[in-house]
Amino acid sequence: MSRSQKNDNFIDKTFTILADVLVKLLPTSQNAKKAFSYYREGMAAQAEGEYAQALESYYHALEFEEDVIDRSYIIYNIGLIYASNGEDEQALEYYHQALELNPRLVQALNNIAVIYHKQGMTYQDEQLLQKAAAYWRKAIQLAPGQYLEAQNWLKNMV
Repeated sequence: MSRSQKNDNFIDKTFTILADVLVKLLPTSQNAKKAFSYYREGMAAQAEGEYAQALESYYHALEFEEDVIDRSYIIYNIGLIYASNGEDEQALEYYHQALELNPRLVQALNNIAVIYHKQGMTYQDEQLLQKAAAYWRKAIQLAPGQYLEAQNWLKNMV
């Protein structure tokens, strides 16, 4: 194992320990603690490419999570998994659900735009490209310094 891998592993373990301590100490409900625990399990599984396990953990997290913003991130992560597996339509559904809960979730706006752009280019469909442009404009409006490639694409779009 390389030195940087050992450092990354140390950081991951340290974060996990700190997260466990915080969850135990913070005055939150049992449901919130369960939701966070499942969410963390989902993130770990997703990072390792264990998508089925990640989905299961995220769905369990949704059973317990009451906070709308936190729910939006869980749903967004579910969308990421579907997108990673090439299931763009499923991913779009989850990204849109996440945006319903959190309209300022810039990552979801960007990912929707990416999918529409890919589909528009594949099928030479101007309407899909226009949809991509609309979502990127929203994302850029909320996060002006982000998505430079999208900004350049929008400038060149006629």
